[in-house]
Amino acid sequence: MQKLIAILNVVAWAGFWAFGYIAVTSDDLTEGQLVIAAILAFAGLVTGILAYMKLVRASEASGYAKGSKQLDAATRNRAQEEWGK
Repeated sequence: MQKLIAILNVVAWAGFWAFGYIAVTSDDLTEGQLVIAAILAFAGLVTGILAYMKLVRASEASGYAKGSKQLDAATRNRAQEEWGK
C-alpha cells in the first residue's frame, strides 16, 4: 500500500509542476484552458502534500524514520502556563 501511495505522490507532484508550468508560462491558452491547468496544478499540489504526509506518518509508525519530538498535551500545557511567569 505504501508503494502505491509513493507512486501517487510522484505522479501528483509531477502533475503539479507540469500543469503549474503550463498555467504560468503559456501565452496561447484560452481562459478556460488556463483555469483547467490551474485547477489540475492545485489538485496535484493538494494530493502531493497529503500523500507525502501519509508516507511520513507510515514511516514513523514502522520505525523506518525517527518520530517527531512533539510534546504530549500535558507537558505542552504545563510549559505554556510557566512561560508567562
